[in-house]
Amino acid sequence: MEIVKRPAPPTGLRRTLWRLPILLYRVGLGRLLGQRIMLLTHTGRVSGRPRRAVVEVVQHDERGYVAASGFGRRADWYRNVMATPEVTLHVGGRAVQATAAPVPEEQGAQIMAAYAPRPVSYTQL
Repeated sequence: MEIVKRPAPPTGLRRTLWRLPILLYRVGLGRLLGQRIMLLTHTGRVSGRPRRAVVEVVQHDERGYVAASGFGRRADWYRNVMATPEVTLHVGGRAVQATAAPVPEEQGAQIMAAYAPRPVSYTQL
């Protein structure tokens, strides 16, 4: 499959709307987002300050969580995590300390192929 055009990261009102789930986590309502959305707290690669991003969980097992970057390797959160891989994951009502690592492309393609046809379930609170 060939990707012809990659979407630009959201700006303005779209960016604000995309970041609303962060507010839900901050006020203690993260569990309302279920197990498919997690709050990723990481360190800014330039500022060194804590940063937050809400990302989609595409796989979770005993080894950890796999998240998808909708904007690929150029997403700020992805670049920050690659620079400083120690992160905190908030999934539902739980917080987990983790060390991030990139998934090899071949394995990532397999994970996404298995993830795409799964039905959405909002009952996993």
